[in-house]
Amino acid sequence: MPADDSSNIHCRLDELLEARGMTLTELSRQVGVSLVNLSVLKNDRAKAIRFSTLTAICNALDCEVGDLLVIPPHA
Repeated sequence: MPADDSSNIHCRLDELLEARGMTLTELSRQVGVSLVNLSVLKNDRAKAIRFSTLTAICNALDCEVGDLLVIPPHA
């Protein structure tokens, strides 16, 4: 199967931030990831994510990877 740039993975960052009453700016400060890079992730435009970044985000949001990244049913 040829690789392409699209992914069926959806990032639920917006929903998790809202549920925790946290802003993207606050998360950026807590995890040490730029606002721009978090926005790319939040808007499902990221092509990759480092495990260290994923771990930091999950720790800051007190969630599991599966809470943050999901594959929608129609994918």
